[in-house]
Amino acid sequence: MNLPTLYDVFKRYRTQQTHTISALPVVVLMPHSACNCRCVMCDIWKDNKNLKQLTEQDIEGLMSSLKAFGTRQVAMSGGEALLNANFFKLCEILKYAGISVVLLTTGLTVKRNTENLLRWVDEVIVSLDGDEPLHDAIRNVPGVFKKLKEGVEHIKKINPNYRITARTVIHRLNFRNWESIIIEAKKMGIDQISFLPADVSSHAFNRQMAWEEPKQYEILISEDELPELMETITRIIGNHDNFTSGFIAESPEKIRQIYYYYAAFYNLNPFPFKKCNAPWVSTVIEADGSVRPCFFHDVIGNIKDASLANILNSNKAISFRKLLSKNMSTNATCVKCVCSLNLSPWKKIV
Repeated sequence: MNLPTLYDVFKRYRTQQTHTISALPVVVLMPHSACNCRCVMCDIWKDNKNLKQLTEQDIEGLMSSLKAFGTRQVAMSGGEALLNANFFKLCEILKYAGISVVLLTTGLTVKRNTENLLRWVDEVIVSLDGDEPLHDAIRNVPGVFKKLKEGVEHIKKINPNYRITARTVIHRLNFRNWESIIIEAKKMGIDQISFLPADVSSHAFNRQMAWEEPKQYEILISEDELPELMETITRIIGNHDNFTSGFIAESPEKIRQIYYYYAAFYNLNPFPFKKCNAPWVSTVIEADGSVRPCFFHDVIGNIKDASLANILNSNKAISFRKLLSKNMSTNATCVKCVCSLNLSPWKKIV
């Protein structure tokens, strides 16, 4: 557990009050722009031919800013981070600086990378979309579920205490399979699973244009299907053991909000309120060096042109945070956001 010191707490509190970054506990890196899956709810793979990736020099260039900001954790996202041939060298740089590394992965190459994962990565988060037939169909890669399962089981055989969690995007194609997803996660040895709705309205995930209605409704749960979604959620919430044990990361209320998120598209209720301070406690650095306040807001700079510290504390970035603090409840991007990070000054980072 990385517990914040009193000085860390002070810096985090000062950041919230002044909108100038003094502490940055979490950084998300995208080491590689391409992906080895072809998921129906994501467009990242459609740009695989235009490869971009972070280098060792890029990470070394970040270290002075990360040290100054007291960064505790780096999450390696993507694309598929393991496609970067120097991925573990990037992890090595961070680990030697005392920064924990978390990997978000499709799981396709986990087994072959087990030795290095156990050495350089503190936690693995795999994407799980359904039972075997449905997971393979959504990922659009034959045999991907089997490789994911083999990878998880292989690591757990070597080190049963190594933490592997799963993340599932719930949408039209898999909400009926929700209970099976939980069962499969337990069977393969996953420690915890998290659920969120699908983003169908932003420019994230390499969408050059936000999805229009025909594409949205391939993923968006239809109004006619909402009662069935609520029935499924009611059954899941009824299994109290999954919540009291912590196997499901969210509270029953947050699981119920997935229904309200989809219902909001049909004006049946407002979009669920999310308390979020992601732009004040984290940042996202893409494979080409672009820096974003979070996954969903616009680029504010590039580490190829300026230091991370200068980007995050530029007039443009500070003004963005000040304005967002006043209108987050009405900001179009935030209102429809599918995830949130609310890290209090006292919050420990695992």
